[in-house]
Parts: sequence; C-alpha cells; structure tokens
Amino acid sequence: MVRALTLLLAQLAAAPIVSETVETGELRPTDLATFECRDISRSTVLPRVCYDRAQQNLVVAVDGRYDRYCAVAAETVDSLLGAPSMGQFFNRNIKREAAGSRYDCRA
Repeated sequence: MVRALTLLLAQLAAAPIVSETVETGELRPTDLATFECRDISRSTVLPRVCYDRAQQNLVVAVDGRYDRYCAVAAETVDSLLGAPSMGQFFNRNIKREAAGSRYDCRA
C-alpha cells in the first residue's frame, strides 16, 4: 500500500503542469493560466467567472459555453461578484446585447 502511494505521488510530481484552456464564443481557445477563476454557486446564470486583472479580460460560463469580454475594468468585475443578483448585473451591464461592442475583443 505504501509502495503504491509512493509511486502515485512520484508520478504526480513528475507530471507536467497544464493550464486550463477553454473555447470561447469566438471559437478560439483561451488559456486561463493568467486568470483568477471562481466557481459560483449562488448564480444560475453564471456558474463560473474568470478574470485577468492585468489584461482586463473576463471569461464567463453562460448557458454551457464560455464567452470572453475585453477591457472590463476591475471595478466592474468586483461589482459583478458582489451584486445581489449576478445574472441581472451581467445581463444589464456586460452582456453584448446590453453593452453593444463596449467589451468586444479585437484580435
């Protein structure tokens, strides 16, 4: 038993660290290595929110897919995370239909 556990730990230590990559609505892979991701249990609209403060990029899980928004200020993300209803805040302030091209990613 100890031998098996030692072998398993050795394999885990030798395994390469692979960051998570998700495909966003633009059908392009987005590496989440620089993002801080949070699984959200209090929102049925946004089960996961990932934010890269340095690049001001926001990736959210909505309806089973990921969407990416660019040039989103940290204050906006903080307001989203602290909103009584994250779904309502997202739909009114960030979602493309509400914000137009304000948070489009040009790349």
